[in-house]
Amino acid sequence: MDKKVKKFKMPSAYTILFFLIIAVAILTWIIPAGQYATTKAGNIIAGTYKARTNSPQGIWDVFMAPVNGMVGTANTDGSISISLFILVIGGFLGVVNKTRAIDDGISAIIKKNSGKEKAIIPILMILFAIGGSTFGMGEETIAFYPILIPVMISVGYDSITAISIALVGTQVGCLASTVNPFATGVASQTINISPGEGLISRLVLLIITTAISIWYVMHYAAKIKKDPSKSYVFERRQKDLEEFSMKQESDDHELTGGQKIVIWLFGATFVIMIAGLIPWSNLNSSWTFFDSFTKWLTHVPFLGALIGQDIAPLGTWYFSEITTLFFLMSVIVMFVFHMSESEYINAFMEGMGEFLSVAIIVCVARGIQVIMNNGYITATVLHFGETGLQNLSSAIFIVLTFIFYIPMSFLIPSTSGLAAATMGIMGPLGKFSGVDGSLVITAYQAASGWVNLITPTSGVVMGALAIGHVNIVSWWKYMWKLMAILFVVVAGYLVVVSMM
Repeated sequence: MDKKVKKFKMPSAYTILFFLIIAVAILTWIIPAGQYATTKAGNIIAGTYKARTNSPQGIWDVFMAPVNGMVGTANTDGSISISLFILVIGGFLGVVNKTRAIDDGISAIIKKNSGKEKAIIPILMILFAIGGSTFGMGEETIAFYPILIPVMISVGYDSITAISIALVGTQVGCLASTVNPFATGVASQTINISPGEGLISRLVLLIITTAISIWYVMHYAAKIKKDPSKSYVFERRQKDLEEFSMKQESDDHELTGGQKIVIWLFGATFVIMIAGLIPWSNLNSSWTFFDSFTKWLTHVPFLGALIGQDIAPLGTWYFSEITTLFFLMSVIVMFVFHMSESEYINAFMEGMGEFLSVAIIVCVARGIQVIMNNGYITATVLHFGETGLQNLSSAIFIVLTFIFYIPMSFLIPSTSGLAAATMGIMGPLGKFSGVDGSLVITAYQAASGWVNLITPTSGVVMGALAIGHVNIVSWWKYMWKLMAILFVVVAGYLVVVSMM
């Protein structure tokens, strides 16, 4: 009898993180315990490390770690606020997707620009980059490849061009995440800073990397149109022309009035969130307009009480406020689109269900920090880092951080899990080299987004390539130059920002 050879299968992020919890628990039996003196705000004071009695973590502690990662302990903040936010934003996206406003909106753009397909490339890449940067758009793009591929092939481009529009667009957006709750949000909450910190520098990075990516894709598209044999999938060109021949759909993709309003509400939600997270008065002490307006509004007779006198002014928001914002906006979308109560609840719950795994991953990953803190080895690891990094410049540290997160992004594909698992150490380590925590977050996000452009462990990458019948090797041949350019640009940008 022939024995079936079992192929190696990469374990899930849950399994990887749980094994890391076990590994860290073992380290609490080996690494000496210690602690730092802290400020009233909870920040460690460099040079105050002291050894203390060991507190090794056992089997019960290992299984309690994900639970404590959710609810928190005396030594570690729980992830309940970020997990709830992830679930609520999932519900919000579920309600918006129920209206098909985003899908039909992009389809309408494609139809409107029929005959001007070259103009579609920068327009859609910018939109996809914004989606990736603000809410981690990725899996949602799968629905667009069957639309984009026939359009691009019919006008002389190839399937790689079509895939690049959505895949490169969204992942470059994730690379330079501005307020992406699954990357920026989790990482910021882990090191107790506002997601708005570092927003301006990340926005600049988004503009730079998106512009480079658009140029790269358009340059390739122009080359293919001039000489189709230059395509990395030229051997499939005839098959692609036959398989992806344009089929006119009966649906004209015209947006309804309700869908147009939903799109405006969708955009406004993220604008309000960004405005709420930016610490305006910290940027400029005279920028107190939101504080003054909120104070005036809450003191207007009846209206102030009706709106809610405990409403926080924009610029002071954190996870509780932005979670409330997304919940409120989902209800507004329900009324605007005339959804029934059951339609809204089903859409919201289905949306939450799609993000449940992400919310749980954050808790499991936070369990690593729980074990380290309860075993009092976090301070010892930081002390090793403090002594080892004391002569490193901020520029060298931030580049090493960026490089460190590249293999880590392969190991832990979940951006949320990676942030929750590592940022508790990397954030404080940056302080020893004079690097702000928000810049460490930028380095982590950049590495994660960079890897997710090509990694075969990504369902988004492999799903897109499967739809376009593009093998991963052809994709790598096409992407390697862009990857090299982005690596150099991101590393150089991090160095410049670290020195400012």
